[in-house]
Amino acid sequence: MPAAIEQASIDHYENFPVASWLCPARLRPAVVAIYHFARTADDLADEGDATTEQRLEDLHQYRAELDLCLNGQAPKDTRWVQVFANLQSAVRMFDLPAQPLRDLLSAFEQDVSYTSVGHRYRDRDALMDYCRRSANPVGRLMLHLYGVSDAQSLAQSDAICSALQLINFWQDRTRDLEWGRDYLPQDSSLGAELQFARALIAQGAPLVHRVPGRAGWELRAMVQGGLCVLGKVDALYAAEMALLSKKAQTSQQTDAWHVNANDASLKLPRPVITKWDMAGIAWKCLWM
Repeated sequence: MPAAIEQASIDHYENFPVASWLCPARLRPAVVAIYHFARTADDLADEGDATTEQRLEDLHQYRAELDLCLNGQAPKDTRWVQVFANLQSAVRMFDLPAQPLRDLLSAFEQDVSYTSVGHRYRDRDALMDYCRRSANPVGRLMLHLYGVSDAQSLAQSDAICSALQLINFWQDRTRDLEWGRDYLPQDSSLGAELQFARALIAQGAPLVHRVPGRAGWELRAMVQGGLCVLGKVDALYAAEMALLSKKAQTSQQTDAWHVNANDASLKLPRPVITKWDMAGIAWKCLWM
């Protein structure tokens, strides 16, 4: 594996288990190749000052390169030669499924289109359809590499990945609002969505016992890390809602709707994970 890929920075593509020491050496090239495919697409959708039209055109070209890759053909666009050369090697070696890779691009394209017009998700089902394409493919690709393909494991993986995606949305909500993105369903409150994310993680958590070897421990860390962040966001939200409720009572507006309506523009500080939190996560991993 090229040194440039092996040493790639992974600090801004959340919840992606990229070639950690828990990952078997034989799988690391494939994991990093998948990561770089997703990271590059995410950058096309999100980074820099390109226009919406330019972003969508680049993603269209990127999808064309993916098709060439999956068909065993050489890449044509010089911008992404190394990305698709490495991905093609992983596809050949591990017979990677095509649909999760295509689903990721669909989610990035949707993000660009929705952000450009300030589109909001009408309900939780619409948001979960986005998570199905933006987050769940990562888990399914990882399970494929580990040879896990039964329906129960796939469903549990989807639950964990969607939950981690949602937790990431809620911890970054203030930043997203500043960038013109709002993932909170129009018919729900942030409090309800925090509870839903917790239920999803509980639904998927048994998967840690079905994934073999060191990967199961990495999955434990992801689950416990997600729960740690979720707990912090939940506490921040509860404190803010208590403050809003107090203000509403002072102004003679005590109905619950008035308080929950503030969720649409509610801004919370991003939670900070401390060394003590990391120790707690490690301890909880031992007892899952």
